[in-house]
Amino acid sequence: MMDYTDRHCRMLLRLISQHTVLYTEMVTAAAIVRGRDPGRLLAFDPAEHPVVLQIGGSEPSLLATAARAGIAAGYREINLNVGCPSERVTVGRFGACLMIEPELVADCLKAMSDALGTAVSVKCRIGVDDQDIEHDLDRFIAAISKAGCRTVIVHARKAWLKGLSPKENREIPPLDYGRVHRLKRDFPDLTIILNGGLLSLEAALDVIATRDGGPALDGAMIGRAAYDDPYMLATADRLFFGDHRQPAMRAAVLDAYLAYAARETARGARTAQTLRPLSGLYRGCNGARAWRQTLARVAAGATSRDALSSVASRLVPLAA
Repeated sequence: MMDYTDRHCRMLLRLISQHTVLYTEMVTAAAIVRGRDPGRLLAFDPAEHPVVLQIGGSEPSLLATAARAGIAAGYREINLNVGCPSERVTVGRFGACLMIEPELVADCLKAMSDALGTAVSVKCRIGVDDQDIEHDLDRFIAAISKAGCRTVIVHARKAWLKGLSPKENREIPPLDYGRVHRLKRDFPDLTIILNGGLLSLEAALDVIATRDGGPALDGAMIGRAAYDDPYMLATADRLFFGDHRQPAMRAAVLDAYLAYAARETARGARTAQTLRPLSGLYRGCNGARAWRQTLARVAAGATSRDALSSVASRLVPLAA
């Protein structure tokens, strides 16, 4: 979700769901430690909590320093990304290519955990390229759990580092939810969270449920589906967290977010960037196209933000 789940996107999602754990886009350890403006990279609104900082890298000492900076900035947890198949990530020796080096990942996790005094979670795939998704994945998980990792988020697809683009890596390698369930069966003491191909909260609940008598998975991570249709999270607090309070209506979310966007713009944020997460807010409503067109005009400065509330007041959910 690089270039998507920025702090503006996360704020919108938090206005919709109070309990869903939010993750940052992946930030490299080098950018945090050696970059020109690490404060900007790590900036977030406290209202986003609970929020996790996702880091990429392969140098244990550098990752440890970056992890300390993340916790000092206020993030509640650090996640090491070992699942991104992007070519630029692979060239930098982080992301999914590290699944081939479980001992190095273990060293990275130990350095980070020792620096923080708490465990670091991992996001990975079920394998890369020609790896065996049974033996090699078990070996990888055993190595990182021995290093102290207690939570693993598993994208239930292989990553093909050669021949497939990042987009194709999200769609072409087949999903294997059963493999993630076998992982939970074989490592019952780990928190195993499933990712990949989940297009609704109901689908997520169904997929993580007990299979073949084995334990249920511990949760689900949804990425692009929630970005494309953020209001899908309106029922997350009830379905996953037992909070039966009435979720905020879209109009209330919009009003609160526009107030936030105005504050951010006054502090120097670009209007187009603060408004971009709103694109899918009215997905599934009659008139959603008019909403997106108006949003584009406001982002370009061709009309005022008041036009958004005016258009939104005329949109009706298709399921209503």
